Amino acid sequence: MLKIDMHTHIMPAHLPRWADKFGYEGFIHLEQNKPGFADMMKGTKFFRRVAQNAWDAEMRIPEYDSHGTQVQVICTIPVLFSYWAKPEHTLEISEYLNDGVAQIVHDYPKNYTGLGTLPMQDTGLAIRELQRCKDIGLVGIQIGSNINDLNLGEPQFFPIFEACSELGMALFVHPWNMMGFHSMEKYWLPWLVGMPAETSRAVCSMIFSGVFEKLPRLRCCFAHAGGSFLPTVGRVEHGFNCRPDLVAIDNPVNPRNYLGKFWVDCITHDITMLKYVLGMVGTDKVTLGSDYPFPLGDLTIGEFIEQSDLPAEVVEKIFCGNVLEWLGLEKGQFE
Repeated sequence: MLKIDMHTHIMPAHLPRWADKFGYEGFIHLEQNKPGFADMMKGTKFFRRVAQNAWDAEMRIPEYDSHGTQVQVICTIPVLFSYWAKPEHTLEISEYLNDGVAQIVHDYPKNYTGLGTLPMQDTGLAIRELQRCKDIGLVGIQIGSNINDLNLGEPQFFPIFEACSELGMALFVHPWNMMGFHSMEKYWLPWLVGMPAETSRAVCSMIFSGVFEKLPRLRCCFAHAGGSFLPTVGRVEHGFNCRPDLVAIDNPVNPRNYLGKFWVDCITHDITMLKYVLGMVGTDKVTLGSDYPFPLGDLTIGEFIEQSDLPAEVVEKIFCGNVLEWLGLEKGQFE
């Protein structure tokens, strides 16, 4: 069975010192102080230590193959989005990152396909880079759950989603810049609590603003099984029904109607929850994702699904068919 892991992250082996080039701080650079590892640094502040599999495409292949996976969909690490920077600088960073992903896809076409990143804070530049992403062989883009604290339902982002739909580019929404981060740093709460909430924020914003209603051909997937949206959809629907004056002001369609209109990955770490997700969005809308190579991900890449009692045809949809449909690709490309 072909297994395509659609949620993985990669970065270049070398990151320019953007702060030196652009004249202000906040950008990530790498310091390789130990063989096989690098420290991601924001100026002089340590952010995260990563292993070589965070940048070495060739090294990754036998590692994920050991879990029966043949293909990874690669995209950048969200901290590199750099939406907060000057738009022209974010564009330059995006071009650098996207060229790196495209080169890996070119070098290993049976092992990788890729998603780009955009300067989302500037609509015109984002659409320009989206077109270039398509031209260099990327099949979609990854964006954050908010853009400098602006929700994805804001009008300035709609032309970008519209362009994704028109160009046939898949859209992957990943949580980042978690709300309340600085009030709950202890216990890793931004990653355990903030990330699921961020994804629900993104789903609700896109539903209530009418993105999915206006763009029914937009192929959108949300990370981490849709975060906290699906477990709380009853509350979301009740809010829509009891206070339409607050909730239904831009889209009169019940939010529950959009279940099955977008994809979510399978990263639940819990088969009971995955079965709930499958029941909510349908067996055609759940994709295999791992969040490789990061420890909060499913680094056995769907093993908990393989060991479950899910029907073989459902497992095959998750591992392959649904990913291909979301990306708009054919299975033969990887066989």
